[in-house]
Amino acid sequence: MLEPAYQADVVVVGAGVAGLAAAHRLTSAGVSTVVLEAAPGAGGRMATEKVDGFRLDRIGRLLSTAVPELRDAPGPAGLVLRPFAPGVLLHSDGRHHHAGAPAGPGSEGGARSARGAFRAMRALAGAPRPVPAAGAPAAGPSAPGVSGGRSAPAHGPLVPAAPGRLLAGVPGRLGSVPARLASASGRFAAGPGRRTGAAPGVPGRPVSLPRIRAGAPLGTAVDQARLGAALARLAATPVERLLARPELPAAEALAARGLPSRAIEGFLRPLLTALLYDPGLTTSSRCADLALHAFAGGRLCLPEGGAESLPRLLADALPPGTVHTGVRVTAVATNAVTTADHGVIRCRAVLVATDARAAAELLPGLRVPGFHSVTVVHHTTDEPPATGTGLLLDADRGGPVAHTAVVSEVDPSRAPSGRTLVSSTVLGPPPPDTDSAVRTHLSRLYGVSTARWETLAVHHTSEAVPEMRPPHDLRRPVRLLTGLYVCGDHRDTSTVQGALRSGRRAAAAVLADLGTDRPMHTAEPVPTARAA
Repeated sequence: MLEPAYQADVVVVGAGVAGLAAAHRLTSAGVSTVVLEAAPGAGGRMATEKVDGFRLDRIGRLLSTAVPELRDAPGPAGLVLRPFAPGVLLHSDGRHHHAGAPAGPGSEGGARSARGAFRAMRALAGAPRPVPAAGAPAAGPSAPGVSGGRSAPAHGPLVPAAPGRLLAGVPGRLGSVPARLASASGRFAAGPGRRTGAAPGVPGRPVSLPRIRAGAPLGTAVDQARLGAALARLAATPVERLLARPELPAAEALAARGLPSRAIEGFLRPLLTALLYDPGLTTSSRCADLALHAFAGGRLCLPEGGAESLPRLLADALPPGTVHTGVRVTAVATNAVTTADHGVIRCRAVLVATDARAAAELLPGLRVPGFHSVTVVHHTTDEPPATGTGLLLDADRGGPVAHTAVVSEVDPSRAPSGRTLVSSTVLGPPPPDTDSAVRTHLSRLYGVSTARWETLAVHHTSEAVPEMRPPHDLRRPVRLLTGLYVCGDHRDTSTVQGALRSGRRAAAAVLADLGTDRPMHTAEPVPTARAA
């Protein structure tokens, strides 16, 4: 009997970044692939809405220039990443504090930071070691001298690292690390000082713009030096060593690692909240270490043109007609998928690349994790707040906004010429009157009136980011059966790069099972659907 004809070698269900990354690897290997997407367009949760010339992300994940999966994104033009200013801005006690950035070598602030670093490191060398918390492992012994043979990263000169137990949980020792202190002096467009504006809700009443200064939420110079050395050591630590560390909830791991509580609460907690979208820091400490590793080794950034740029780039790099939108899959098997309106599509393998809940509906028994909900509020104003391209975090946690930025300063393509786009992220259940609560909080964070800001959109996603509570398997199996596979951010880390990695892992499993010596059948066309 003749072998039945296949309509594609592999059917990928879902056109998010995981499915598109898998399809790219499969088609590059010569495997005929069809991607089916139920929504009108590709991209999944990486969606961007267009409103009056503005580009508004629905979730707006923060990316890092240190992530290789983003640097190597396929496509003729490549992915353009627009970086924030180095480090972050922390709002605390009515002021802005610049933290987590290397000191500029030629600036007055850089010179002050370098002198302060030297004095702090000398003081730290003779300071008593912190007493570990009850039940915490003792810090490893410090080795005398400065280790050599390690090249200096591009973001700063080398200085001796502080002894003591560091953020990644690596026993302290003296070694060469970047001079990346947790705070650095710097001037923004408006410079430090006072500015006359309108009080929140009262147009025309003078108020003060928060001053920008270095490091107050981070404790003493010794505390800042210890934190800076920890970030630098973390950037130089191989990922394999991070993944081998004992696993705890992130909040517990930070408390057990010998860093000053002020540095944890004033800097690391708000930073990790922004990176993980987890205000309680219940995330696995391994995942938190990976997020801080990317922060310490690169720059936080946004994709030019909005979050949709990455999936669009991936889709455009596929052969024409690969992606079909408006096709809802109702059942899957190892050799076929059933659709609601387009019949049965026969194939040699099926890869489910949807979100976790949709995947569990197609694959009964698949675990559905908990989720972090996210609300993004977009405003426009004629006059941008004077924070430049900085990412602003609320160290005081005095309102619903976890982080905010003037994203049109970071990526001018997201707003019409002469207009300003401010995007703010609320984590967890949103307050009853979200826009009003966010405006009140933003007026304190930016130090300007928000009464006349125009609300462009309020996007709430209840299942935006899968939780990564310990124990969390960062490499969950992607092969369920030979011929049936699954991928997505719920199989890796709950990040964009995690979704990309899982898609490529799944494609590798498919290729290994299909082999290259079996015939590829494409005798019948795929049922008519909208091609993206």
